[in-house]
Amino acid sequence: MAELDISTRNCIVEQEGNVLIVTLNRPEAKNAFSPEMLLGMYRAWRLLDEDESLYCAILTANGDTFCAGMDLTAGAEGYHRSTEEFMEIMSKVPNVHWKALLRDKRPNKPMILAVEGYALAGGTEILQGTDIRVGAENAIFGVTEVARGLYPMSGSTVRLRRQIPYCLAAEMLLCGEHITAQQALEFGLINKVVPAGETLQAAKAYAERICANGPLAVKAVTRSLREHQECLSEEDAMVASDELAGPVFASNDAKEGMRAFKEKRPAKFAGS
Repeated sequence: MAELDISTRNCIVEQEGNVLIVTLNRPEAKNAFSPEMLLGMYRAWRLLDEDESLYCAILTANGDTFCAGMDLTAGAEGYHRSTEEFMEIMSKVPNVHWKALLRDKRPNKPMILAVEGYALAGGTEILQGTDIRVGAENAIFGVTEVARGLYPMSGSTVRLRRQIPYCLAAEMLLCGEHITAQQALEFGLINKVVPAGETLQAAKAYAERICANGPLAVKAVTRSLREHQECLSEEDAMVASDELAGPVFASNDAKEGMRAFKEKRPAKFAGS
């Protein structure tokens, strides 16, 4: 696995085959978001979108806490070059912090999350920008902003009620309390619970299954899953879905997939 030069001190970006692995790396501060971390994530998601050899990404973290949300004191650590670069990007790219946090302009490829320990406030909010989620048995989730008199700005009031039943979303948002990994699984907030220390392995297993499929088809399905929600009528959503489906069925990958099925062999997709 090769570390890429877009990494920062607080965000390690690596490539393993067709998978981008992004690791939050500020365990001494419970992986609270810092400018350097946001810069690394912003670079990683841009790369994921632009590099056609990358089929999906995994977001994970070092240490015993996945993420404690935003750290408003991060600037006190000292001014580093990557911090300065992020501030410069902020002046030029609208809402770059929201793009880093997967609130706006998410990469059009599947995102897999691996959570160990606490994922609170922004830690649970960034979860909602991913597609498949693995939690360790010791994982704790919560959108806790109201407990501090704050508002969850990273999209939970919009996304959470679309991803889990309304009453459960209301409970999480209005009570501001923690939930366990087992509760998160029962709520439908995560896909799987595994023993502590095994989330990255489980996330890689999901990535391997995704990468075995046609890249063009996976991208189109990912886009439809995210965009064609209840904000569209069923009829309008079907029309939008058909627009995405056309290029997939006309692709070389579709022809290869059908040939492979007929010949009873694994398909060899090329992403074209």
